[in-house]
Amino acid sequence: MNETSPDAITVDSVPTDTFDPTDGAEAPCSTGCTAAAKATGPAASAESATSFRAEFVGLAPFLRASIAGVDLRPLGEDALTQVQADPTRADRWMNLSTIMLCLGQQELGLTLQKQALQLQRIYFLPAKIRPARYRLLMLMMPGDLAANTPLDCLLEHSDVDLIYYFLGIEEPFPEPLPDHDALLVAMSESDENLAHLEFLEGALAQWPRPVLNLPRHIPRVDRALASNLLQGIPGLLMPPTLRVPRERLVDLCQGRCALPDLGDLVDQAGSGSAAGGMAFPIILRPVGSQAGKDLERFTAVEEIPAYLDRVADTHFFLSPFVDYRHADGTYRKMRIALIEGQTYACHMAVSDHWMVHYINAGMYQEAWKREQELAFMEQFERFQTRHHEALAAIARAVDLDYVCIDCAETPDGRLLVFELDHAMIVHAMDSEELFPYKQIHMQKVRDAFRDMLLRRQEAFLATAAQP
Repeated sequence: MNETSPDAITVDSVPTDTFDPTDGAEAPCSTGCTAAAKATGPAASAESATSFRAEFVGLAPFLRASIAGVDLRPLGEDALTQVQADPTRADRWMNLSTIMLCLGQQELGLTLQKQALQLQRIYFLPAKIRPARYRLLMLMMPGDLAANTPLDCLLEHSDVDLIYYFLGIEEPFPEPLPDHDALLVAMSESDENLAHLEFLEGALAQWPRPVLNLPRHIPRVDRALASNLLQGIPGLLMPPTLRVPRERLVDLCQGRCALPDLGDLVDQAGSGSAAGGMAFPIILRPVGSQAGKDLERFTAVEEIPAYLDRVADTHFFLSPFVDYRHADGTYRKMRIALIEGQTYACHMAVSDHWMVHYINAGMYQEAWKREQELAFMEQFERFQTRHHEALAAIARAVDLDYVCIDCAETPDGRLLVFELDHAMIVHAMDSEELFPYKQIHMQKVRDAFRDMLLRRQEAFLATAAQP
């Protein structure tokens, strides 16, 4: 085994940048959570912010500490000390890996993760409420914080045991699967995961336990495919999205093709017709990017060459920009959880910028914005009623047991969908002093997910009992 020496790792030089917990388990943001910390004060508990046990702890305690503005580097030093004390403990390597990924140390974090997975593939996160009522096995892939569904953040205080099983690259099941009550396909949608999803479709076809988020449906959250699936639905707008090779953008910049022609020039499985007639302004983002990384708006073709000089990716998502400003001039982005077709409010951010991130939208500093979010969550039934048909169409098109929607409302009243993903972070970790309403509404999401698990188990047992 090609091992990483714990003595070669240092944490003191790591920057304090942390990640935006509102946009999926994603890359670090440039501002971290400093603004939130100033607004909320030292809100993290001693258990979650200053130390942790040597056992595998998942993402949630580090996310909670990050939101509270705690410097994760001392936690990293603590985790490193534990690794050095016993390098044979895979859980300690995995904890250290997660901290490094939270700190933005992608390469180091993935190296540490690889070391952990060489030691073992299965990690157990016991429920906080004992005895546990349910055991959920999650099939995962190695990768960064966006690689899998961060379910421990949603089920942080529940009676559900979580079992993490990281599939192998060449041998999907290198270790026997532990006993469980249901199985969740937790890996995210990506080009790299397509082969594994195809394998799982066959492997799980006759699985002796309920299977959540069927593998064949996960590719439907791809931005281009999702936009194609959701075209032509009354009351719903998901801008047509093209997956464009870099060379086509170069052709566009050099005048060898025009923007309206791109839909016919790239193979989009039928989305070219929906993208016909596309015009500026547009937005571009690299395929696979998250949290707004390298997402930019362009008003003319002359602006694109400088972007390509700076961003070296080979494929990009291109879609028209939709101005969704509210009557007061702000932009409002909502996150909705869709659980067995039922919708639940997770948060709403109000920002002066079209690219909305909860952590830097001023939600922690401006009380009126929190009042707007409170009104949205308290009156969510009105939102559900306005967009009932659109939300039902999304549920039918994607057909995942658990998925999240980032969306807004256009000035003409349509539901504007930005993204569908089952790997977004949903949590109730914000300061209860500033956000007293969130615990109530996030409990609804947590209860809905737990109830889904219990219903699936009851239905499975009833079917199995039939002669």
